[in-house]
Amino acid sequence: MKIGDLARETGVSRRLLRYYEEQGLLRPRRLPNGYREYAEADVADVRHIRAMLAAGLPTAVIARLLDCVHDDDGERMVPTGCPGMVTDLRHEQQRIAAEIDRLRTSQQALDTMLTSALRQRDPHSAPASNRS
Repeated sequence: MKIGDLARETGVSRRLLRYYEEQGLLRPRRLPNGYREYAEADVADVRHIRAMLAAGLPTAVIARLLDCVHDDDGERMVPTGCPGMVTDLRHEQQRIAAEIDRLRTSQQALDTMLTSALRQRDPHSAPASNRS
């Protein structure tokens, strides 16, 4: 199938499909006229890429793990036993947890600044609610 067909079937833009190719996530065959030819398996690969991106994985990690997943009968992504997969996923889980902590700290600092700014503007206003 051509890139337009894959885009329609997956709901992913041609531009994004080309980006996935640049990142080594998709490897379409090139026809003599330069057109990309995708296999039916690329539809599942795009679905897997999208799921892993939604989980916060960077494309470099997805490139290592993409061959480690397959679909079950209901087209749900299922991991297979690949060396390093658990280590990669744990590392990414820790990275995301650290980012969440950093964002919470930023949110608390911003809440404090906003509360101070509101008090400066109107000393009689109620303090802003804390969104932890």
